[in-house]
Parts: sequence; structure tokens; C-alpha cells
Amino acid sequence: MPLVTLFLSLTGDRFAPPPGARTLLHAPGEVRDPFLDDGKAPAGVAQLYFDSLAALEAAAGEVGDAVDAEAMTVHRFAVPEPWPRVPARYCTYLVAYEGPADDEASWLAYYLEHHPPLMAKLPGIRELEIYTPLEWRCPPRLRLVRHLQRNKVAFDSTAALAAALDSPVRREMRADFARFPPHRGRVTHYAMTTEPLRP
Repeated sequence: MPLVTLFLSLTGDRFAPPPGARTLLHAPGEVRDPFLDDGKAPAGVAQLYFDSLAALEAAAGEVGDAVDAEAMTVHRFAVPEPWPRVPARYCTYLVAYEGPADDEASWLAYYLEHHPPLMAKLPGIRELEIYTPLEWRCPPRLRLVRHLQRNKVAFDSTAALAAALDSPVRREMRADFARFPPHRGRVTHYAMTTEPLRP
């Protein structure tokens, strides 16, 4: 079983992660995207990582301070200069494709083959992950959501992210976006400040 992750939209300023999971807390950041403005970022997003779907589902049953929940498969891609040690705070860009696509399998196959090699060339990128949907048992008190795809790129600072978003590589990415197989729904892009609660 590949690595899986659980995204949770938070209802308050505090979040107590279930035991054992690597946990990241994403809070709204302040970076202007020269191409896009998707409005106000989510108030808070927790991201938990698990080695198995069973562990994820068990932990989801213990979550208290969340509303929406989404489990996804993690696809990690190499970047030229990853962190030797993840810092206590850094900047991420969270992207979500609401979907649907006319042919989901073909859309994801195109994305995974063509887009990550471009993303990995963003100047200053430290981490690159793509997330794809999976079937899971969501606890009834959480609201199950499902995206066509999510992804995350990470940088040292807001300045580093801002430079990447206005780089020639980003323009290549926008050109590739125009070649994606047919899909519908919103695509959101939010700059977030990320803090590992449990590295």
C-alpha cells in the first residue's frame, strides 16, 4: 500500500492530531499569484500521513476539530534541492482540482506524466507531492469530500514562493494546463504557512 494522506478542514485555531501520524498544519499565507486570484484561503487545513489506509481510517475516527475530510494517495516527486531537514515553518502552495474530468483515469495519467517534471523545475522548490483520490470509510461525523486531484509544492519562505510563481517555469506550467484533457469544476490555489506539528 502506498503512503496515504488525510486532509481535514479545521473549525478552530487548535488541532490535536491523533497519535502516531506525521501531521502538518497549513494556515493562510500572504503571497500574490501574478496569474490567479482564487479569493480567501481556507482558515486552516490539517494534513496527516499514514503508511496504511487502515491506520488512516482509525485515526479519522478520533478527529474532533474538523468538518471536511478527504483521504488521498500520495505521489512524491524528487526535486533538485530538497531540505536536509524540514524547517519548523515554511511556505506551501496548495492546489485542488474539484473535477470532474471527462475521463478521470486519462486526466490523472496525463497530469502525472507531464506536469510534475515542470513543477520540479520551479526555482527554490523544496518538496513536491501530488494527491489522487481513493475509496475509504469516512466517519459519519465528518463530511466526505472528493477532488479530482490535489497537489502541494513547498518553499523556504513567502519570497521564494512569490519568485517561483512569477518565473518562466510557471509560464511553462500554465501552457501545459491548457493542454490538460477535458475537465470541469473549480481549480483553487492558496499560499499557506505550514508548521509540522509532528514531523
